[in-house]
Amino acid sequence: MSSTVSTGRASGQWSAIARFGRNCRTEANVATQTDIPVWREIGEAPHPGVAGEKATVAIVGGGPVGLAMAIELGSLGHRVLLLNRFDFISAGSKAICFSKRTLDIFDRLGVGDPIVNKGVSWNVGKVFWGASEDPVYHFDILPVKDQKRPGFINIQQYYVEELLFEAASKLSFVDLRFGHNVVAVEPDATGVDLKVETSEGTYEIRADWLIACDGSRSPVRAMLGLEFDGRVFEDNFLIADIKMEGDHPPERKFWFDPPFNPGQSALMHKQPDNVWRLDFQLGWNIDREAEVAPENVEPRVRALLGPGVPFSQEWYSIYTFQCRRMEHFLHGRVMFAGDSAHLVSPFGARGCNGGIADVDNLGWKLNLVLRGEAPESLLQTYDYEAIATADENIQNSTRSTDFMTPKSEASKAFRDAVLELSRDHPFARPFVNSGRLSTAVSYPNSPLNTADVDLWAGGIKPGSPALDAPLGGRWLLEMLGNWFVLLADGWQGPEPEDVDVVDIAFGNSNVDLIRDRYDFSPGSAYLIRPDQYVAARFRKPTLEAITQALQRAQGRQP
Repeated sequence: MSSTVSTGRASGQWSAIARFGRNCRTEANVATQTDIPVWREIGEAPHPGVAGEKATVAIVGGGPVGLAMAIELGSLGHRVLLLNRFDFISAGSKAICFSKRTLDIFDRLGVGDPIVNKGVSWNVGKVFWGASEDPVYHFDILPVKDQKRPGFINIQQYYVEELLFEAASKLSFVDLRFGHNVVAVEPDATGVDLKVETSEGTYEIRADWLIACDGSRSPVRAMLGLEFDGRVFEDNFLIADIKMEGDHPPERKFWFDPPFNPGQSALMHKQPDNVWRLDFQLGWNIDREAEVAPENVEPRVRALLGPGVPFSQEWYSIYTFQCRRMEHFLHGRVMFAGDSAHLVSPFGARGCNGGIADVDNLGWKLNLVLRGEAPESLLQTYDYEAIATADENIQNSTRSTDFMTPKSEASKAFRDAVLELSRDHPFARPFVNSGRLSTAVSYPNSPLNTADVDLWAGGIKPGSPALDAPLGGRWLLEMLGNWFVLLADGWQGPEPEDVDVVDIAFGNSNVDLIRDRYDFSPGSAYLIRPDQYVAARFRKPTLEAITQALQRAQGRQP
């Protein structure tokens, strides 16, 4: 059973009931008083001390989405002001699973290596049912090999935020102001007026554009009176992050109806620093205070790990599944990204990964608008494509939740039949849904696409992300960069204007793999967007056809 909600100011996905063993701040200006664990003190930025301050782009929210957006725009030479309510990076139980697509984006932002080097890489997931020690089946989340990045890494969100913060701090065009709380937002046709509160007093800013990356409780969304509609699932889950040493493989393990949590489900993930994420389904009618108490959590952990395995508490908390989104993410000069725009349940790792996808989609489009190289109407395609991503994530998250937590006898019978068949019959395994893991979303009907006019037996269709491959001692996605690229197999003639050319046939060895993945034939080519999505492809490209496709991809063609 679930309930539908519609509210301008939503309660958060995460419960305020938590237990944590590190330094915490007590904050009373959320729905209930919450102890917020501190990972790293940043300190309050000084009051600007000037009147009538102006900014090209203001970003509200200093989490991974806001920081990544600041890096994206700041590295392209735009002046960015990031305002974050807290003067620290918080710790605690948040995102830990970062998908290959997100890692590819981090590479483009220049932070991929330190994040991957710190994280725990994994490609294998295993699904268990009942008391059997053998998995019903296992799966590989990176079936296409020979790519730079793994299918997933696990890394605590606070490490990601810290690395993004360090990268953003080095950009001369980015002004990071932690401890600066936006308390009023007034947009008009040409910009947004912000009122900001600090310990030294308030000040006002006029921004040409505002990007709200301020989380599921989004104060900006509330100030504008915008709705956040969706569904709350009547179930509760316990997160137990523990420290445990030992040589355990970095696999995703999921249990349906295990003996240590009968009638419910459980999940286990490895993180850096010998931290493990354990997740236990609890049911709906529970005593939340009691369930999060260490004396009640630790028997559950002990039952999963077995006797004699030493562990210590990192973080215990309870959360409830929710799937919500705004009707639109673009509201004049105000744009929403990440959890402020859409919210999904954690299973499938679609929350933070979906937010980074927003950065990837919005950044290059706003860049073109700010440079005067595209009309403001191009930003409408952010609304279209980011909503398509959010809807796919919400759909998959909802289906996962319904499969994992059946609320009727018929649903449970279906789930159990699928699990039973999956032991021996591969056809049933795609129906097992323990959280469809985050992958890049395609936009086959995007107005930025140029439809195929030639026959292609395979390759990558317009509206889909480019696929990595080794090329000449490097990786293809590294070579594509963050601008429009003509990826060609033997380019003849002058280079198209305002497009970089990467010719796989020129000076590169071992090109057979990429030819196979892209269904290349001599002379064919792909037009790739700055976010490394395919905009068009041609068997016999001409300058005229490429120019028309480029104009369409830039929103300059009706």
